Amino acid sequence: MSLTADAPEATAGTTKPTPRRAGSWWDGPRGIIDAVLRRPLASFHLIITLTVLLTVFGLIMVLSASSVEGYSKNGSAYGLFTTQVVFAVLGTILFYVALRMPVRYMRKLAAPAIIITTLMLVAVLIPGVGTLSGGARRWFVVAGLSVQPSELVKLALCVWGAHLLSSRIRDRASLRELLVPLIPVAILVCALIMLEPNLSTTITIAIIVGTLLWFAGLSLKVFGVFVISGISLAVLLAMVEGYRSERVQSFLGNINDPQGAGYQARQAQFALANGGTWGVGLGQSRAKWNYLPNAHNDFIFAIIGEELGLIGGLLVVALFVLLAFVGLRIALRAVDPFLRLMTATITILISAQALINIGYVIGLLPVTGIQLPLLSAGGTSTFTVLVMLGLLANAARHEPEAVAALAAGDDGRLGRFLRLPQPETYAPTRVQAWRARRDVGDGRSAPRKRPVADSSRAPRGNPASYFGFGGHPEPVRQPQQRSGRVRERTGPPHPRARYRTTPPDFATGEYDPRHDWRSDARRETHRAEPRRGAPSRSRR
Repeated sequence: MSLTADAPEATAGTTKPTPRRAGSWWDGPRGIIDAVLRRPLASFHLIITLTVLLTVFGLIMVLSASSVEGYSKNGSAYGLFTTQVVFAVLGTILFYVALRMPVRYMRKLAAPAIIITTLMLVAVLIPGVGTLSGGARRWFVVAGLSVQPSELVKLALCVWGAHLLSSRIRDRASLRELLVPLIPVAILVCALIMLEPNLSTTITIAIIVGTLLWFAGLSLKVFGVFVISGISLAVLLAMVEGYRSERVQSFLGNINDPQGAGYQARQAQFALANGGTWGVGLGQSRAKWNYLPNAHNDFIFAIIGEELGLIGGLLVVALFVLLAFVGLRIALRAVDPFLRLMTATITILISAQALINIGYVIGLLPVTGIQLPLLSAGGTSTFTVLVMLGLLANAARHEPEAVAALAAGDDGRLGRFLRLPQPETYAPTRVQAWRARRDVGDGRSAPRKRPVADSSRAPRGNPASYFGFGGHPEPVRQPQQRSGRVRERTGPPHPRARYRTTPPDFATGEYDPRHDWRSDARRETHRAEPRRGAPSRSRR
């Protein structure tokens, strides 16, 4: 037989190759990222990985940056490093506790936590109770370890603020419900911290409150007044105290004293310049030989840039950018409004602290004294951030796809090793259910003349509503009415849609991730099983 005669028979029995699914490992970097993020527990594994990397890298850099100062003061190069390891171990234990804690226990402990930490802020100001160091009373000494209450109040305020606002946010929520008692408590906390004095922590408290109100759906007009008032007050407080005013004036160029107010910032820039692109090598920094004050604390990023160069600095920035992405991803995919607010606030807080610290080290911002999370030496700050990351990891296990995967027994090796409990199905609290019934009775949630997809969006004027923040989790779905007839919409939701579909039932608490726009399962099955009543991609 000839080859031309055999060709049809050879090709007749062959089958067409199956096309690769989008987001496979063969599609390059974008396909790899898609394949990783499609996994049900991707956010949980990313948070665990980032926590380990930042903690280990922070311990290494604290050892390198503090060895000279520790030896000159205490005769041991490992003194400050040992203290940091103790707090890191304590933070790891609390990280595991936060990872296992049920959501209802978080909310029960929120109010006692803010009360206890506020009382600690009062106690630290009492002479003989709080330790006076550098002209400020900010620490307790417990079993030889310094504990800073102002760091603890950050964690308490994140949890308590999310607990408070999650049961109040809904369509047309009054301004008083959003601001009281959050703003009075925040003002009290800021006043106590300023008495220490500690302006940098006061700034972080303002960031926490602003983030809570933003994602709770506060209108742009009121939020703008809040931001302008906060900035004006911070500038006023910075100008009142002598050393703060000198820092600001030095940053603006009004004071050119290389041996005075601008000494620390100038030495940090010298260290970064000395590092170049690849750095001088781990442990080979020159600035830490008492040329750069607080090299192991506020200015540890300068030591990172000197020893590891531009590459090491960009690696640190990339880790924090990835942490911000994962944290906001968890917040957007969360069903529980409490977890949504808490995770968004914690993510913004950690990212803002890293941004401010790196900003003033490289000379883009005035020196404020805000530490670099998990990398700067600071015991209370280290284990507080670890607890926050534990809460983020806990919220990641409550994502819709993660709940479905864990219910099916697909918890993976890490989950079996840690022996984590199954996440509870979300059900609205009694307060939320009562407020929803009250609003319906008062006519607050009555349909408007022109029906909307969902009444759970934030008040008009706040862009946070486009991303699912702000509003009660119970939607009001209505078909679109045109020309006297009802037209049902089908298809996937628009990326900027202001609605949430199929929330957990108030009575049973059941939840199906295939009907939730946050889950990948919904996007994969909407064509095979179109749901009646869902909005289409475009307006017809």
